[in-house]
Amino acid sequence: MTVAKNSTAVVLGAGLMGRLLACALAQRGHRVTVYDAGGPQAEHSAARVAAAMLAPLAESAVTELAVVRMGQHALARWPQLLATLAQPVFFQQLGTLVLWHRQDAAEAERFAGQLARTSAALPSLPQAQRMNGAALSALEPALADRFAQGLYLPDEGQLDNRELLAALAHQMQLLGVSVHWHSPHTPAEVDPGPEAWLFDCRGLGAQPQWSALRGVRGEVARIHAPGVGLSRPTRLVHPRYPLYIAPKPGGMFVIGATEIESDDLSPASVRSTLELLSAAYTVHPGFGEARIVELGVQLRPTLPDNLPALRLSAPRRMAINGLYRHGFMIAPAVLDAALELMDQGHSPLAEQLGLTVNRDHPA
Repeated sequence: MTVAKNSTAVVLGAGLMGRLLACALAQRGHRVTVYDAGGPQAEHSAARVAAAMLAPLAESAVTELAVVRMGQHALARWPQLLATLAQPVFFQQLGTLVLWHRQDAAEAERFAGQLARTSAALPSLPQAQRMNGAALSALEPALADRFAQGLYLPDEGQLDNRELLAALAHQMQLLGVSVHWHSPHTPAEVDPGPEAWLFDCRGLGAQPQWSALRGVRGEVARIHAPGVGLSRPTRLVHPRYPLYIAPKPGGMFVIGATEIESDDLSPASVRSTLELLSAAYTVHPGFGEARIVELGVQLRPTLPDNLPALRLSAPRRMAINGLYRHGFMIAPAVLDAALELMDQGHSPLAEQLGLTVNRDHPA
């Protein structure tokens, strides 16, 4: 099936997935309309409260191989996607550093064993490198003499989530996308016509139509610590509260993240905040003098298997959801598969990566 250019497409939801999809469709010559419950700042989107780390091997300790494959595909795609945007977006590919304190060595060995199993299953993925204290100090001078050993995961990356969301909003404007902010719509409220495509990218907003969705609460601290010289995402292995620290431009750091099976969007708890910041302080004492800029809370849209899925509910009606904690890491892979599905009626990429495609109607 070939989709005619200059056809009409409607996108519900302008979080990360909705913005990427709207830009891709408009670049391909489609007339695109977007409806979103929030504004250009993406204040209702899980993408606004995220570290935007692109770390497939590191995440393999807590997710399935399908997500790792999607992350590997997406890591190569992000530079291509960013190159199409008029506004610059911070992107870095200096790898991930994994650290642990001596008392957590057993947990670290379990973590390293999982990474080794991932590398055996996916040989194309760069393997973790064990490092002693001297090697760690050479790679990350800010941590000199603070840790006796660690792991370095080459080629992993990160980007600035809020710069990207702003750049995508600007790009939609440049491409002539008709965007209706503060205008929540359900699929039943939109009738683009039988020849038009309707994409539902509303995250948890789609729960009435996709009842299996649930929210997983995450709490993230944004810290201004210009005196902390970490240059790459760093993870701390811990049996109770594993931590990540993602350095962003201007001395900003994103520190997270809790995972709580709850749809509660109330402010961050004192306990979670103390655990996050105390763990960060043990990585670098400079965080003790940092300033807390924001304590963010958001719900990640999650399906029962914690994996993303594409859902075809009717001809030319596609829902994209369940990106959970891996949104930035896998979004380009999900985007590419959705566009294949739109063009061809099936997606070889989805089959190759293990991305679920649900069909509620005959192909």
